[in-house]
Amino acid sequence: MSHTHTEMMTVAAARLLTNDDVCFVGIGAPSAACNLARLTHAPKITLIYESGTLSTRPSVLPLSIGDGELCDTALTTVSVPEMFRYWLQGGRITIGFLGGAQIDRFANLNTTVVGPYDAPKVRLPGGGGAPEIASNCGQIFITMAMGTRAFVDSLPFITSFGHGAGKGDREKLGLRTRGPTKVITDLCVLEPDPETSELTVVSLHPGVTREQVEAGCGWTLRFAADLAETPAPTAQELDVLRELHARTRKAHGVAA
Repeated sequence: MSHTHTEMMTVAAARLLTNDDVCFVGIGAPSAACNLARLTHAPKITLIYESGTLSTRPSVLPLSIGDGELCDTALTTVSVPEMFRYWLQGGRITIGFLGGAQIDRFANLNTTVVGPYDAPKVRLPGGGGAPEIASNCGQIFITMAMGTRAFVDSLPFITSFGHGAGKGDREKLGLRTRGPTKVITDLCVLEPDPETSELTVVSLHPGVTREQVEAGCGWTLRFAADLAETPAPTAQELDVLRELHARTRKAHGVAA
């Protein structure tokens, strides 16, 4: 069954989640991946959105964290201060899903500016809750499409801390969580190297070559010695994902 690069990225991210996870969900690709997991192999997963909705089970993908679908289908809704202080900073969330405008080789994320901070070429939406998520969730999964504008050699601004300049930098700042452990892209999956924390390609998606991945990155990528191939999406995974997107388009009045 044929699939797109974006569908492969979503499926690969969803497979990382389990019934035991308490997951802080971002809007967009993270939300699609988390809800795909909930609708397939991880029906008992606890999904939490930044607006304070706990154990939400949306039938369509939300447009924003303030989408009524999240509150309507949640077990309960708490205040944002309680969400961050008790749930996030209290160490009760196992997985945080993040994306970004730019990422570097140590999985630091930029969602603030492109170019000099005082005179940027582009001013981005900013951090929101992402810096706290990156610091306090047990581990972080990042979903981003590859491209040299996104995967850059040096960030103009670090919004969400990954592994700093290398192994040990999180510990120097007093961070006790693991930080980014997976970066799932439309072409491959990367993990921080155990010795250096530099992102290393561990799996290529079906039909993708090393050369394609290298062309989409702004630094010289490292590849694992035992480089794997990501299993292709199953018919069930694609059917559920496509039905979810179809319901979402219909609910939001978007033509199929």
